[in-house]
Amino acid sequence: MSQPKVVVAGLGDSGLLTALHLARSGAVDVVGISSKPGLVSGQELGMRLARPEEWTRDHWYGFGRFARLDGARTVHGELTAVDVAGRALTVRDLAGSDRQESYDVLVLATGVTNGFWRRPELQTADEVDAALASSHGQVADADRVVIVGGGAAAVSTALQVATRWPAKRVVLCFPGDRALPRHHFRTWDHVRRRLLAAGVDLRPGHRAALPDGFACDRITAGPIDWSTGQAPTPADAVVWAIGRVRPNTNWLPSYLLDEGGFVRVEPTLQVPGHPEVFAIGDVAATDELRSSARNRADKMLAANIRAFVGEGDLKTFRAPRRRWGSVLGVEADGLRVYAPSGQPFRFPAWSVRSILQPWIVERGIYGGIRRR
Repeated sequence: MSQPKVVVAGLGDSGLLTALHLARSGAVDVVGISSKPGLVSGQELGMRLARPEEWTRDHWYGFGRFARLDGARTVHGELTAVDVAGRALTVRDLAGSDRQESYDVLVLATGVTNGFWRRPELQTADEVDAALASSHGQVADADRVVIVGGGAAAVSTALQVATRWPAKRVVLCFPGDRALPRHHFRTWDHVRRRLLAAGVDLRPGHRAALPDGFACDRITAGPIDWSTGQAPTPADAVVWAIGRVRPNTNWLPSYLLDEGGFVRVEPTLQVPGHPEVFAIGDVAATDELRSSARNRADKMLAANIRAFVGEGDLKTFRAPRRRWGSVLGVEADGLRVYAPSGQPFRFPAWSVRSILQPWIVERGIYGGIRRR
């Protein structure tokens, strides 16, 4: 008797981890569908722009490098439609041909579009590399870099650019009195001191005046106009990190979605009325912060799928009240992880390359990654 077939639609950070857990269990057949030829992480925008070689080493992996995916099948293509009643997906490949992929259980993990660094387009490995080089070159060639936004992507970009090129003028503009409004105030107090020490010009109370239809999906040049009354700000390169996320769900029927286009889910991460459909990550409307993407819900989801096909008990996801984790990325003296209370814990620089990345991330989280 054949095993249940689980299709994971989207192999970004959350989808890939879910697929790895399922493939390791051996309880189901796993098929992963991705518009990229590997994991192209949406994390660490600052390092991606300032140090693309280091970012590529730790955040851009071909699927063949994941040992736990050996028992799964990956499909490189763009999702264009789903027949929920018939339990089948339509996938378009690089040549423009459509194919059908059936499923017994479906995991929706297609993520969101957010700026130029998280986009759903179908890409080859060469196209991924070319996009990385292009965005890095725009920032490297600029004397004055302005980052617009107050989230973790914005503040990490400001710090990483300022420390990579100390001679550049780096300006961080954000709309509120402080950046990182979703984090504990102690996190911002600490991060603010790190930014000032790196020479970043902090400008609170700046909200950009954007023309209708502006997608914030590329690095532009200034000047930047402000709806909050300040004079236009000149810039050679503007990094837009203002949180205009759009869920990658235009291929899904509207009855699966909430008013914002995110996938509606129950605490078990199942879609209401369709218990064979699950969702995880930034595309899943678990809570206001869509925090299943950042709180290792992948392990719970994999367990729930195994329980669903085996008639076991399903667990529920509980969202944290505040965001936590790494904010600034790897710095010269190591990596700081901020607890929900705002207190930082620093991994010394020597431990990041010798312990954290090879043992905790590559072996512990991903279950083993082969050398390039």
